[in-house]
Amino acid sequence: MKILLPVDGSELSLEAVRFAIRMVLAGLRADAVLANVQEPANLYELLVAHDPEVINRVSGEAGLHALLSARALLDAAGVEYECEVAKGDPAHTIVDIAERFACDLIVMGARGNSALRSAMLGSVSNEVLHASPVPVVIVKPDEA
Repeated sequence: MKILLPVDGSELSLEAVRFAIRMVLAGLRADAVLANVQEPANLYELLVAHDPEVINRVSGEAGLHALLSARALLDAAGVEYECEVAKGDPAHTIVDIAERFACDLIVMGARGNSALRSAMLGSVSNEVLHASPVPVVIVKPDEA
């Protein structure tokens, strides 16, 4: 089984990684795809940077940085994984990554770093839940 773990650097996305690790440690034979989706540059960023390659490089580096903590968790647990940093609309890009890597399951947090966007447009996890052709497990924040 292959599990897609979208990570945005938030504690809740790391809790989703921990949840997947617990499933593997409980006996599920699975490997993972760690993914981070960077939103496309806005007009201001394009005007300031003057060079689209600079924006792409910085975006890629930010995506890799967002994966660091999740990679450390998977490494410590001995779970095999691949990494993907993509650019686009988060929900649709997550679904595209799941299809491209032939994932069987998506495990993600209910709310990450884009709380304002989530409140206005509906959460990314909700969009993924409705668009995904594979099962989606949504890890909610701890109520405590």
